[in-house]
Amino acid sequence: MVGAAIGYGLASAGARVSVLDEGDTAFRAARGNFGLTWVQSKGLGAHPYFRLSLESVDAWGAFADELRERTGVDVAFRRDGGLILALGEAEAAERRDFIARFRHQAANDYDCRFIDRAAVQELHPAAPLGESVTGASFSPMDGHANPLFLLRAMVTGIGHSGGTFHPGQTVQTIARAGSGYVVTTATKSFEAEKIVIAAGLGTRQLAEMVGLDVPVRGQRGQLIATERTSEIFRYPMSGLRQTAEGSVLIGYTQEDVGLNTDTTAAGMRQITRRAIASFPQLAGLRFVRAWAALRVLTPDGRPVYAQSTTHPGAFVATCHSGVTLAAAHARRFPAWVLEGRFPAGFETFTAERFHVQATV
Repeated sequence: MVGAAIGYGLASAGARVSVLDEGDTAFRAARGNFGLTWVQSKGLGAHPYFRLSLESVDAWGAFADELRERTGVDVAFRRDGGLILALGEAEAAERRDFIARFRHQAANDYDCRFIDRAAVQELHPAAPLGESVTGASFSPMDGHANPLFLLRAMVTGIGHSGGTFHPGQTVQTIARAGSGYVVTTATKSFEAEKIVIAAGLGTRQLAEMVGLDVPVRGQRGQLIATERTSEIFRYPMSGLRQTAEGSVLIGYTQEDVGLNTDTTAAGMRQITRRAIASFPQLAGLRFVRAWAALRVLTPDGRPVYAQSTTHPGAFVATCHSGVTLAAAHARRFPAWVLEGRFPAGFETFTAERFHVQATV
């Protein structure tokens, strides 16, 4: 998702782009993406991350329109707002405290408020609330899109701009060749003046080949999709949203289990119990699919954007907000790669923050 967005932006800017994709043997975060374009919970204690998320989602409407016009793919973007439900008084108090702390940090930029149970019900008139729902945080900054259509649109757009997409290509080596690079896989080699490494959980290994240390780890999230039904949820929620096609997506877990992508009965119970406690009528829908995928997380949960000092022209980009930040990646990253203009606001996202030397 991250590499496709950057590749799309580069190709749209006139660069000759080749995208090497490992294929379905990779631990793709994109296969488990929930599809939220989310701001309200991004960046407490890290204001630049909040600003980047908000900037990207503000640009998402025009980005979605551009993708549809250029590729014919409608990514089903809607930005009516989003909620994080509170079940019980303790969760309600936590949400209110979170909002208060974020407002102290971001002042008028942070458009989020806590709404009571009655207000939540007004937003979802077709879905009676469970007894334990006490309220929710609501933000008009948030929205959602279809992540599979988004990925398809960006890859199609790369092709329309003259770029090429190479599936099933696991990178084995990256080596300097004159003023550029040779990237080799098991079956091919590719020459390029500049390279961008955006390989999810494979980023650290590839980044080391260009002199960068970018720590990432996987965190498993399990999800469920129901059968299609009439619209009951207009507003996406953290862990619960209805797609444009009518399926209800239910998630998510946060499990530190290494590179394990199995689904578990315990995980399914956890997410379905909360969903049904929130909206009891979900118990009447058939579950048609369950799966798991791995988030790509850095030690502080924020993105990394870096250029190697030992290998000029080699860049790295990684984050776990591939959908939210897609518009920013497509619009902000290309000028850095092509013209050397470091994006304003990216200063706190370099890899050096993980390697600060101790001082006496």
